[in-house]
Amino acid sequence: MIKLRLRRMGAKRRPSYRIVAAESRSPRDGRFIESVGHYDPLTDPATIKIDEERVRYWLSNGAQPTETVASIFKRHGITRGKWPNTTQTERVSTAVDGEVPAEVAAPVAPAKVTRARRPAAASTTPAT
Repeated sequence: MIKLRLRRMGAKRRPSYRIVAAESRSPRDGRFIESVGHYDPLTDPATIKIDEERVRYWLSNGAQPTETVASIFKRHGITRGKWPNTTQTERVSTAVDGEVPAEVAAPVAPAKVTRARRPAAASTTPAT
């Protein structure tokens, strides 16, 4: 699956990011298919430059933006309705007439994973 995501660039403690189309299995700063923009969060206001034509191309071909990239696109005015990887808070905010969907109203806690304990070791000291 192709993802539109951030690729970290810049020096230590001075991050800037490229927005890239990459295979979801490749590492964050690894191989990518195409760079479609860049984002610099350290400027005031943050600098965002996006090639909208290429972003729309990738979205139309099934690429999924990460949550951060989707919020950058919304700030920049690029929307394509709801992407399938919406968060629970977004699902709640889109509820009709204040109704809360059942899967959000009663969240299920994940099962606690515990390790089995070893039986207590028998005393090896001789009785005197």
